[in-house]
Amino acid sequence: MRSLVVIPVYNEVATVEQVLRRVRAFAGDVVVIDDASTDGTGAVLKRLAPRLGIRTLVRKQNAGYGRAMQDAFRLGAEGEYDWVITMDCDEQHEPDWIPRFLAEARSDRFDVISGSRYLNLDDAEGTPPADRRSINLRITTEINDRLGLSLTDGFCGFKAYRVSEVSRLELTEDGYAFPMQFWVEAVAAGLRIGEIPVRLIYTSAARSFGGGLDDASVRYRHYRRVLHCAIRRRASLLPETALDGLMCTPCP
Repeated sequence: MRSLVVIPVYNEVATVEQVLRRVRAFAGDVVVIDDASTDGTGAVLKRLAPRLGIRTLVRKQNAGYGRAMQDAFRLGAEGEYDWVITMDCDEQHEPDWIPRFLAEARSDRFDVISGSRYLNLDDAEGTPPADRRSINLRITTEINDRLGLSLTDGFCGFKAYRVSEVSRLELTEDGYAFPMQFWVEAVAAGLRIGEIPVRLIYTSAARSFGGGLDDASVRYRHYRRVLHCAIRRRASLLPETALDGLMCTPCP
């Protein structure tokens, strides 16, 4: 079983070296996607990546988290990998968990193995900002109700994906609302979805979502709109409950 770890980064100069050194202990093939960082992250990668045997994809213009995820799946398919593991680079995803994702992948039970920060809070470190936890809970509940899932964490970026399956999905959402479209596409395609616990770590709440999305109410409405547009697009392949009371905002 061949696996590729893909790490999107944007302005992670304070943590990128420590994270990559730890990841390299658990992963043979690693790609870092630098989404046009402006804080010196690129210089660290230029120095460190050759020493660690890590590949980089460096953007000249910021394209967004969702685009990085689409690229992760493309890189997995082009390299003929069986699985792609994605994780963040801000020290809130622990590289030590990579073997647990690989062990679950070998069990052959799922096509998407999603980390959940809320399955086990016994060793949690820090507390999510109230607005993020509230949005996560409300959106995850809506995803479950509409799509017939039983997720506990709809937003965690620490995941393993079966490349042959996710390569079939039609994914176009480039921003932070990517998970909304992804879950709809995954259910419509009949992918098998499971969760494993990962440690909840919140040592910093400094992330900016950009584009006005730092306003929690704006972000929540945007996430719901992307979710509802994705549902409309795949309505014939989804449970009837998916269509109840969708937002009326026209979809692109």
